[in-house]
Amino acid sequence: MFEVLGFYKFTKIKSLKKNKVLLQDFLIKKEIRGTIIIANEGLNGTISGKSKNIEDIINKLKKIFSFKKFDNSNKSKSNFQPFHKPKVKIKKEVVPMNLSLNSKERNLKTHLDPKEWNKLIKNKDTHIIDTRKPFEFDVGTFKGSVNPNVSNFRDFPKYLNKLKKGKPVAMFCTGGIRCEKTSAYLKKKGFNNIYQLNGGILNYLKKINTKESLWKGECFVFDNRISLKHGLKVGTYFMCSGCRKPISPKDKKSKKYEEGVSCPNCYNSLTETQKSRFRMRQKQINLAKKSGSKHIFQKEFK
Repeated sequence: MFEVLGFYKFTKIKSLKKNKVLLQDFLIKKEIRGTIIIANEGLNGTISGKSKNIEDIINKLKKIFSFKKFDNSNKSKSNFQPFHKPKVKIKKEVVPMNLSLNSKERNLKTHLDPKEWNKLIKNKDTHIIDTRKPFEFDVGTFKGSVNPNVSNFRDFPKYLNKLKKGKPVAMFCTGGIRCEKTSAYLKKKGFNNIYQLNGGILNYLKKINTKESLWKGECFVFDNRISLKHGLKVGTYFMCSGCRKPISPKDKKSKKYEEGVSCPNCYNSLTETQKSRFRMRQKQINLAKKSGSKHIFQKEFK
């Protein structure tokens, strides 16, 4: 069994290149996979490994960057390693929005726990915003939420500028970090009634049972589990190898679905040359599986 840790921390970080090397070496040593992003404003990551090794990397991060606890973190389980390799990346921002966030700018009074969140979004005047990408929204979201249909998070402010300042705004994302940036932006624009789901969807699905839940569908995650359900159990979605978008069991029954090649989302947009290439790739994967070895393009699905 593997432990999956998602986390972020806004804190001033210096010597990015030096710290990248330190973290990369530590991940390799502890056989931890996943991605950690470091920037001058903080760090953000999702990683997976054995429980003891995850505790070791948590302590290492706190020691290197001199903090006592994450701004937010969540743990879940996986019966397979959901990442292919360890990566440490240096970025200008932990979330690209052309806005650096100081840890002191975080307003914790507007971070709502799941039960408080339920009360807020039941209010008809509340503008509920799903800050994630459109394909994540399609997998699952909260009842009554709106997705700005923004593929690049840098373009998100264009949508936010259209909001009415008088109505309460409730925002959510997978783990909370995208909302941290959005809250800071709206505050600077004069919004006062801004709220966010503390710990994001993952925290909600972990703490709220299905009877109380206002969540519809599953939550897309950026690893080979693809989606999670209540209790953070692995969901029913798969990944299309043609367009790299999540597909449901219903999609797999479509005539446009072909394993390793296409799905209803991309069947009409792929060229015959692309489909032929993908078929060859899938054939190599199948041959590798039969021989008991792994192919470079083989994905570790549930």
